[in-house]
Amino acid sequence: MDKYVCDLCGYIYDPAAGDPENGVAPGTPWDKVPADWVCPLCGAGKDQFSKQ
Repeated sequence: MDKYVCDLCGYIYDPAAGDPENGVAPGTPWDKVPADWVCPLCGAGKDQFSKQ
C-alpha cells in the first residue's frame, strides 16, 4: 500500500500503521481514510497530502 506525505508538515500516513488515535485502524488504505480525517500533526486535510 502507498504511503502519503503531508505537504505542509511532512507527516507520513502509513496504511500499515493507520492512525488509531484518530479513528483510522491499521491496514486502512488511503482511499478508505475518512474524508474528514486531518493530519494529526498540523491539522491539514486529505487534499494537502501527496503520494510518496
